Amino acid sequence: MIAPDDIANRFDFHPATTQEKRDAHTSIRQIVRRAADAINEQVPDGREKATAITKLEEAMMWANAGLARANEEG
Repeated sequence: MIAPDDIANRFDFHPATTQEKRDAHTSIRQIVRRAADAINEQVPDGREKATAITKLEEAMMWANAGLARANEEG
């Protein structure tokens, strides 16, 4: 069974409480956006392109979740 605290951590809202964290979120979004733009420009339309863009969205979400869920010390 997953601990209730872990469930809460996964599903609670975690605002960026410091400028450093806000900047890190922005940096992740910008980096992933550049990759998405490159894929959009270079890869022909189709399932592969759509999947690549979706996986970039997932990577961005997980990276930002990692930043948001990290302890204030981390």
